[in-house]
Amino acid sequence: MDSATFFRSGWIRFPYHALTAEWAAHARPVAEDCLADEDHRARWLRCGETWFVGAQVFPNDGSGAVVRAGVPPLDGPALRFIASELGLANLEWDRAQVSVCFPGYPRPAAGESDASFRYRRDRDAAHVDGMQRTEGGRRRLGELHGFILGLPLTETPPGAAPLVVWEGSHEIIRRVLRKRYRGIPPERWADEDVTEAYRSARQECFETCRRQALHARPGEAYLVHRLALHGVAPWTAEAQGERMIAYFRPNPFPASSPEWWLERP
Repeated sequence: MDSATFFRSGWIRFPYHALTAEWAAHARPVAEDCLADEDHRARWLRCGETWFVGAQVFPNDGSGAVVRAGVPPLDGPALRFIASELGLANLEWDRAQVSVCFPGYPRPAAGESDASFRYRRDRDAAHVDGMQRTEGGRRRLGELHGFILGLPLTETPPGAAPLVVWEGSHEIIRRVLRKRYRGIPPERWADEDVTEAYRSARQECFETCRRQALHARPGEAYLVHRLALHGVAPWTAEAQGERMIAYFRPNPFPASSPEWWLERP
């Protein structure tokens, strides 16, 4: 795979591979069980019941497998790219998010402000993982991830609420945060309110970066840079059914070294 493409644009798609397809085929019924679980639905079904967030509900072990359900460990071209080009081999995989969107996404959520809904509808709720929202909508450094790996579990058309990425946005985010944290010890970064810097960087991304929708089918995969601005587009497809994707976001960085998160390629 072309690593230069990934580091320039902030994302890359991997073509169909039998090992990726095998994982997706065995994972889908497990993900459907997660979606059907009443406790999970009560916690994670949002946006007028058009989005099941499903954060870390997939019951995989550190290899990505669910042994009792016959889900094999994660394997395939994406993992080889992560090991060789990102230098992140032998990862301990986090429990995957099971993200499910339905026709009509997004509808207003209970208690959601008009401004928040408009941002979801018109700007895809674009965000950078790690920029944690705190009280009053302020932003601080939160949980850090090494990347976002998306593994589609259902066949859907391109307009079925795809993930969207602003190409090259990761370098804008890096530049702005590097300036904001300059002179501050990394162990204190999580204490800093970076709201204004984050909003400024996000606006620059909207104005200067190409918005790219990522569509893939089971057996394919896509990888998104950890600093990339990304979100979920509204459902515009005529097709019914559901769009289901498993997302992995492992954290391979030392908790005491957030500069690794900011400065690594």
